[in-house]
Amino acid sequence: MADPNRRKWVSAVFITFSGNCRKALTHYQTCFGGTVQFEMFEQELPGYPEKPVVSGSLVSDRIIIHGSDLIHNEGRTLGNYLAIFLHCKNRDDRKALIGKLKTNKAHLFAVADEGQKLVEVTDAFDVRWILGV
Repeated sequence: MADPNRRKWVSAVFITFSGNCRKALTHYQTCFGGTVQFEMFEQELPGYPEKPVVSGSLVSDRIIIHGSDLIHNEGRTLGNYLAIFLHCKNRDDRKALIGKLKTNKAHLFAVADEGQKLVEVTDAFDVRWILGV
């Protein structure tokens, strides 16, 4: 996420909330201040009481938290709901970064459609990276 007053891109935490992203980020806003934004799924999905948050963010002076209600195919288990979020300058920048992060042991999700807003890469150290454009 870019701070309009800075010329650098900053990293942040990405958390999969599995159904309560809006509630969680709104709560964190009361803790840290800042601004929240949500991009909602356009239709209701089975298993969700309301339209799920595809991408949400809290940007404050102290912390940046990105999140989503959408969980990984293997479900939400201890450890897989945290990831490092990096905002890339453009799709070419993201593609170059994917090449650097990906090794023979890395797993790559959602790159088949480079039009995706978020791409997930799990590197050889089992660190999840969410790369946005």
